[in-house]
Amino acid sequence: MSAAAVLFFGVVALSMAGLIGPPMALACGIGLGLARMNPFEKQSAKWAKLLLQGSVVALGFGMNFGEVLRVGRSGFLYTAVSIAAVMAAGVLLGRWMKVPGKAGFLITAGTAICGGSAIAAIAPITKPSEEELAMSLGTVFTLNSVALFLFPAVGLALHLTQSQFGLWAALAIHDTSSVVGATAKFGAQALAIGTIVKLTRALWIIPVALAAAFANRSSARAQVPWFIVLFCAAAAANTEFTGAAVLFAGLSKLGHNGLAVTLFLIGTGISVRTVRQAGVRVMAQGVALWALIGAGSLAAIELGWIGL
Repeated sequence: MSAAAVLFFGVVALSMAGLIGPPMALACGIGLGLARMNPFEKQSAKWAKLLLQGSVVALGFGMNFGEVLRVGRSGFLYTAVSIAAVMAAGVLLGRWMKVPGKAGFLITAGTAICGGSAIAAIAPITKPSEEELAMSLGTVFTLNSVALFLFPAVGLALHLTQSQFGLWAALAIHDTSSVVGATAKFGAQALAIGTIVKLTRALWIIPVALAAAFANRSSARAQVPWFIVLFCAAAAANTEFTGAAVLFAGLSKLGHNGLAVTLFLIGTGISVRTVRQAGVRVMAQGVALWALIGAGSLAAIELGWIGL
């Protein structure tokens, strides 16, 4: 076994054992990616997607179903407003900044809904070129990595409550993995709220993908994120079957640790090439949209306009 493979599996083992947290796991992954030492470069993205979905379902075993419904109902309105605002702003920004081809729409959808997952869901419908797809994903992956470290620092500096930070992270960070990673670092209540609102936001993949299919006259089908349904089922099981509390607590812990491994795998996909692929115009649009939703949602939370 090569030294790179030993290092790779070593970080995976330490993360799965809970000895390395999500931020450190991501940093290790980025280090391997930048050093071009990932021996499983082609498989990592697929593994990360599957592990993320499994980890999110496992996290559900640590949550109360009534709380999931309460936060989900409130989060539905907030996510609807933020997605509509970002989609409108993104389309206008893309045209004004002359972002090439369909990359501007992919970045807009990724920022509004759930990052790489939204881009992957919409790409078969809009049929972007390989370069446009790479630019969009490169931008989202780079900003996700920044968010995992930036958001907790800002939240602490502004003395946000657990509820405030969870809501802010869920509305403003692209991918589910980074939302869960950032909120897990902030606190248990922030993690619960962030996960629920983020999953509510992710459900908007379906109507946006259907609208894109209609606009592009495409027969491609939108994929239903079934892991969100399983997450709710896990929370319902945890609420109803209290006799299995020890088992469910173990599964929830497994989900936390699995998330760290997920972020490590995602980090290994970040490289100099990934950053370069983003392109100046696409990255500029991505940063501008991210700043818009980040600052706008934070201001609304601080002013008390939205809250849980």
